[in-house]
Amino acid sequence: MWKRRPGCTTSGMTVSPIRIIGIDPGLRNLGWGIVGCEGSRLHFIACGSVHSRATESLAERLRQLHDGLAAVLVEHAPMEAAVEETFVNRDPQSALKLGQARGVALLVPALGGLPVAEYAANLIKKTVTGSGHADKAQIAAMVKILLPRSEAASADAADALAVAITHAQHRGARDIMARVVVRSR
Repeated sequence: MWKRRPGCTTSGMTVSPIRIIGIDPGLRNLGWGIVGCEGSRLHFIACGSVHSRATESLAERLRQLHDGLAAVLVEHAPMEAAVEETFVNRDPQSALKLGQARGVALLVPALGGLPVAEYAANLIKKTVTGSGHADKAQIAAMVKILLPRSEAASADAADALAVAITHAQHRGARDIMARVVVRSR
């Protein structure tokens, strides 16, 4: 279990450490990455991929993704989840299958009681690399810079860590705005 360290303080407010899981949906490989976040500091916790067997029926493959992702949530106990919105420029059948895998990626953390955020691929790329049109190699390189101890063995895992980093950055901005609104009242 993750040990909570004393929260850091920012402007007199205590910031509690949280764990964020980022999910990169895919029917064959569903990437996941978990980061710890204390204020603006991030640290790598774990990452990997859940695989489904192409020889199985669609229903069985979705079950494999569900069970694998649920096991990750139990093992690492994240507090918030973020999922990449998918963009598919292929045939409609592939888009439907990917959409069903994305449904699993949204459903599993929601069933675990986690708040789930969604981010467009271009926003993730822009947040992590500074360019909304970065390629997978650029994303993986920046993830390694931002999380030096990360061990992303696949592009899916690196992309999932990028989703988690994006959520950490954007949730921080939302928290600051909420404090400003509270102070102005």
